[in-house]
Amino acid sequence: MTPRKIAVLRFSALGDVAMTVPVLKTFADTYPDKKIYFVSRPFFEPVFKQIPWLTYIPADVDNHYKGLHGLWALSREIKRINPDVVLDLHDVLRTKIIRRFLRLQGIPVKVIDKGRREKKALVNKPLREAVPLKTTHQRYADVFASAGLPVNLEKFKPVKPPLSEEVRLFLEMFGNSKKIGIAPLAKHPGKQYPTGGTKEVIEILIKKTSDTVIFLFGAPGEKKLLETMVTDKNRVFNLAGLFSFDKELEIISRLDLMWAMDSGNGHLAANFGVPVITTWGITHPYAGFAPFGQKPEQQILPDTNKFPMLPCSIYGNKICPGYEKIWDDVLPETVAETIIEHLA
Repeated sequence: MTPRKIAVLRFSALGDVAMTVPVLKTFADTYPDKKIYFVSRPFFEPVFKQIPWLTYIPADVDNHYKGLHGLWALSREIKRINPDVVLDLHDVLRTKIIRRFLRLQGIPVKVIDKGRREKKALVNKPLREAVPLKTTHQRYADVFASAGLPVNLEKFKPVKPPLSEEVRLFLEMFGNSKKIGIAPLAKHPGKQYPTGGTKEVIEILIKKTSDTVIFLFGAPGEKKLLETMVTDKNRVFNLAGLFSFDKELEIISRLDLMWAMDSGNGHLAANFGVPVITTWGITHPYAGFAPFGQKPEQQILPDTNKFPMLPCSIYGNKICPGYEKIWDDVLPETVAETIIEHLA
């Protein structure tokens, strides 16, 4: 008998959690008689509001469910749901411990194959010899299939959230202007386009388009840095810290295009069916982390003749000797023209 109640584990980071959305939404559309319980960090809950039959279980694993005693308590909370199966889409030490506790309580668990060996091989060979790895979205879907619940990601149908009054009034100020979102920052320097270059991109967009406005996205603590990129206060707006996360998602869902790094905002926009342009530094789409449904021509890459060992890091968290000038040939003009082309 196929499972009817499914608990899913995925705790971080934002981009990885956001990549579960196409899978969960398609699953919910395919199996309306099933119930999903998604266990993750409290902050991420707004990402999942548009998925039917899904109950979000906020788990503060840094405080309330910290340590072995906390993880045992969390496993007991999951046990009270009485799931037929638990799907671990994370496979890190924390979820391995939770899995052990759940199995002791008689709950079956299925685990993602993250392709660690394939990814290790990818960073140790020239890109010309590499082939694209399975996408993270498909790896998530494979875990559902292993539980007897296959998901066809070609059937994903994005849904935009309803607008709150606050966001509706905000967007109405810009009339029919095309709305470009820019999320210029990333957790690791190897994934982030230089801030000076980003400012040049914005200046080119302002100069070459007349019917656009630009929204800058970032965390509240990044507000001051983003403010340095506001080159025209009538057409460039720094939204960092201005709206709550759920209202930011409403704005993202109404964009005409998003430009992002290899980071979370690109995935959030793609989940709403928004076209996404991405720039890639020491990471590469071949590792399987490109936003859902985006075409290769929407991915702007460094010169692989000069930097043949891309990706030299899967997650962008390592220093790659000799790749310090990775962004030099990714010209602001190229980025701006790509944005303008796809905006049209």
